[in-house]
Amino acid sequence: MTDSRQPQTGPTPEQVRRGRRTALLLFAIGFGPLVLASIMFYTGWMNPTGQSNNGILVDPPVPVSRLGLLDSDGQPFADRFGPMHPDANWMMLVANEGPCAEACQHLIYLARQVNVALGKHQDRMTRAAYLPAPPADLSGYPDMPLLQAGGTEAIQWPGDVDLKQAPQIYVIDPFGNVMMRYGPAMDGKAILEDLKHLMRISQIG
Repeated sequence: MTDSRQPQTGPTPEQVRRGRRTALLLFAIGFGPLVLASIMFYTGWMNPTGQSNNGILVDPPVPVSRLGLLDSDGQPFADRFGPMHPDANWMMLVANEGPCAEACQHLIYLARQVNVALGKHQDRMTRAAYLPAPPADLSGYPDMPLLQAGGTEAIQWPGDVDLKQAPQIYVIDPFGNVMMRYGPAMDGKAILEDLKHLMRISQIG
């Protein structure tokens, strides 16, 4: 008598469970340090220096996808971040509404200077800008691509600030979360201090 049962072609329940455990383990190994670093940075937990941040924390962090920004090719800006992009970097985003006057141009300059001053960590930090009316000499900042609004409604920037009066530098983590901001009164030394500390406690990005 022949066996009429069909051979099993799909994974067994045990194989499915094993695959899920493996995926969770890989995710924890890859992104666990970033989550831990964010907790340490926000709370000061296990921070032997007792250092507090100089910037203003965005609490809770805001997913950059909520801003609806597009890159110069019209692609969603948020697509460059997240767990599916293990090579995603940290980013400083200079944001301004209206003409980019003195305060706005100062933040553009600071973002570049701070990025360079990160030394061995400078490749872990990228830059971009949202400037509806960019200054004429922005060509001097080739590593700062311009972003554009993805819709007709006003962008709800974290911190509920008037970017026409107070442009900001927003710090975005590799997961795509806006987690800190700096106003035009902040000096470069204070920003650099924060970001150096962040680079030391984070192994991601």
